[in-house]
Amino acid sequence: MEWGEWRDLPGLGKMGSHVLAELLDGGQSFRWEKIPDLVDGWQGVFSDIVLQAGLDSQRNTRYRLPAGSRQGSQVQEYFATGMDWERVADSLPWRSDKELAAAMESFPGLRILRQPFGETLFAFLCSTAKQIPQIKQCCLNVAKRFGPLLPGGNYGWPGWEALARAGEGPLRECKLGYRAKFVARVAERLARETDFEGRILSAAYPEAKKLLLDLPGVGEKVADCVLLFGAGKLEAFPVDTWITKAMTNMYGLEGWTPHSVAHFGRIHFGEAAGYAQQFLFARERRLRV
Repeated sequence: MEWGEWRDLPGLGKMGSHVLAELLDGGQSFRWEKIPDLVDGWQGVFSDIVLQAGLDSQRNTRYRLPAGSRQGSQVQEYFATGMDWERVADSLPWRSDKELAAAMESFPGLRILRQPFGETLFAFLCSTAKQIPQIKQCCLNVAKRFGPLLPGGNYGWPGWEALARAGEGPLRECKLGYRAKFVARVAERLARETDFEGRILSAAYPEAKKLLLDLPGVGEKVADCVLLFGAGKLEAFPVDTWITKAMTNMYGLEGWTPHSVAHFGRIHFGEAAGYAQQFLFARERRLRV
């Protein structure tokens, strides 16, 4: 496959190799792989788009598409280049919170992707009780079996209608396990409710979360991940094992339920609590792994 020219990603600014790796391979998205023969290079797929991303010699973020592709605006939306991330970061309480300040200093320039909603929901339905490499494999298996063929032998997101036609059995064959039942049931419902995504995107955070929690297999953590990474709801504060450890170690929330930790996070960090969560999540994994 022939690639086009590298292009800058305006608005992302400079970042280190470890920050780019955290952005693309830290649990926000599950369709990125490191390119062995390209320094700081990654190849990814979202929707029906294949792309590569990396850093230039000045650590500026850049990307390229297959030659002839005209999907640059979708790539910029995916990387949320229109968001003033410096302003959002400055709104966080880092001045009075030394733990948050240290986390932000460890991952300067970290951002939140703005992924397609349906694909994000599917990925996090597959995520329960699985590690990142396993989730990535599930997403790849389903794309290969049911998704459209893309340039370079890649495969795109199949969409809810295709997954509804597939049904639970074939999804189980893609190594989804018990999650196949939930994916199949959600696919059947959302193939009918074509306005569901629009309702989520237009709703305020509390109502959007309520709508998601009504779907089979969607609990608090999955709902908050989908809202943060696939709907642009920065108030969402997902609580997983890493965040539970971080909030216990850094804020003394020993024994708190995930629901209470999430509530604390939204109150303490404010309207961009989910952005703070990403810094804390990244730092906790770096410290403990």
